[in-house]
Amino acid sequence: METLHNQIKQLIIDALNLEDLSVDDIETEAPLFGDGGLGLDSIDALELGLAIKKQYNIVIDADDSNTRVHFASVANLASYVSSQTSDA
Repeated sequence: METLHNQIKQLIIDALNLEDLSVDDIETEAPLFGDGGLGLDSIDALELGLAIKKQYNIVIDADDSNTRVHFASVANLASYVSSQTSDA
């Protein structure tokens, strides 16, 4: 799972052009949105959703009430990706 965590961290960095961050700078359990974490916003969420769709062929439904939970942290995102893919 750590490999997937790091892949998702790199995906976040690449998709959102966060060149000043490294994989090690992103805490696996830290919130991605709001205060205390990366501080991403709704535009970032859209970009990240598109990147995940492209990378993992997973469509994330923006209207799904669980989406906010899936995007809460790298750990949650990795769990979701893992649950949606057979090769993770």
